[in-house]
Amino acid sequence: MSSPEGRTACVIGAGFGGMALAIRLQSAGIATTVVESRDKPGGRAYFWQKDGFTFDAGPTVVTDPDCLRELWELTGHDMNEDLELMPVMPFYRLNWPDGTNFDYSNDEAQLRNEIMKLEPADVAGYDQFLDYSAGVYEEGYVKLGTVPFLNFKSMIKAAPALMKKQAWRSVYSMVSKYIRNEKLREALSFHTLLVGGNPMKTSSIYALIHKLEKDGGVWWTRGGTNRLIAGMVRHFERLGGTMRLGDGVTRVETEGKRAKAVHTKSGWSGKFDAVASNADIVHSYRDLLSDNQRGKDYSKSLKKKKFSPSLFVVHFGIEGSWPGIPHHMILFGPRYKGLLDDIYDRGVLPKDFSIYLHHPTVTDPSMAPDGKSTFYALVPVAHMGKMPVDWDQVGPELEKRVLDEVGRRLIPDIHDRIVTSFHYTPKDFGHDLNAHLGSAFSLEPVLTQSAWFRGHNRDDVIDNFYLVGAGTHPGAGIPGVVGSAKATAGLMIGDLSS
Repeated sequence: MSSPEGRTACVIGAGFGGMALAIRLQSAGIATTVVESRDKPGGRAYFWQKDGFTFDAGPTVVTDPDCLRELWELTGHDMNEDLELMPVMPFYRLNWPDGTNFDYSNDEAQLRNEIMKLEPADVAGYDQFLDYSAGVYEEGYVKLGTVPFLNFKSMIKAAPALMKKQAWRSVYSMVSKYIRNEKLREALSFHTLLVGGNPMKTSSIYALIHKLEKDGGVWWTRGGTNRLIAGMVRHFERLGGTMRLGDGVTRVETEGKRAKAVHTKSGWSGKFDAVASNADIVHSYRDLLSDNQRGKDYSKSLKKKKFSPSLFVVHFGIEGSWPGIPHHMILFGPRYKGLLDDIYDRGVLPKDFSIYLHHPTVTDPSMAPDGKSTFYALVPVAHMGKMPVDWDQVGPELEKRVLDEVGRRLIPDIHDRIVTSFHYTPKDFGHDLNAHLGSAFSLEPVLTQSAWFRGHNRDDVIDNFYLVGAGTHPGAGIPGVVGSAKATAGLMIGDLSS
């Protein structure tokens, strides 16, 4: 096998998956160009600056920092040259309408104390759940998280170990096997929502998130998640990579079974030995490969799959500092399963909701002007295929309802304190990110859409077209898409070396 040096690659989209892949390719000597349609890199990790406040658009929870650190270590660099990770403690404060709080962290003594307060009998059950979580973490993340599933045989090979872990059961069902208290069941199963999965339906393999956070901690990038993306871009360019921003790809030109060139809105085009898409999976096939029969065929079958919900996010900057409100809170609503049914199955806009509240200024005051605070309140909502409402009309009403609830639970005079606010809807996910149906996390992470059943890291028909990001294996979330980059890079480097 020869070296891939002198070969060229294009990565479409500068999200976490795209940038992680680009760094790996450039580190291997492949001249790599990243083409991004928006004016800033980041994809879902975009950001806005308004009235002195910095608002991160997307992921705020950084877990498994080692998977990121590895991107620098490939070339003997140190991630700390380009960014600073700050520990977040507690990881999350969970709050229920009756006023109960539960501080969730990897401080073993404190966590056991929190469990004791709710249900002393569940401490022993928690130990059993922890053992289970460690087992699925080993099988699902360590062994399979960065391995591409290109054929059904590879899936069959992995199946016995996953079946042994009862992968057909849901996370909630597995937690309930060990835990009696309903609030604790919610506390130990809500994590799948952070990757677009319904705790009642997502494979119990995703219980590995508990172990992932326990071992690696939960982190924040000083200056915002956008600074993590900026650090990745800086490192990529240091290695000689090329960024092309504000110029969306309109077409991947193919010849027979090979991708040949990439064309953009501005009229620019470039020929490449390999092309990888970090764009939305349906957009990649339906629009970018529309000239090739494969694009038409596969986009049709993709559209029949289940897509994860969307999100409604209210960003707001307010007067005052709030040391009593931790960095991450989950404000559970009065219903758990019923609310999930509304979002995932019924496609209605419920009267109640659970809110993921992000308060970065408690960790990092640089996110707001002196004496002020930055927040976002995120509510999962059905995607536009299930709930085709007029978001221009519904958005302002829902923003007020979300802020009213945060006010009722935490900041009584919230409306008087607001300096600036705006919201982001499923329609915006569709418009800004070409997200199919406005889905926030691509394909729903159910067992029948995991591993080989997801988009493949290398296309089955077009030999040199690859996928990276949430639509391919292993799925959404920062560790997921960074893991997909490792799997895809291995294939691309191997193919370009032969």
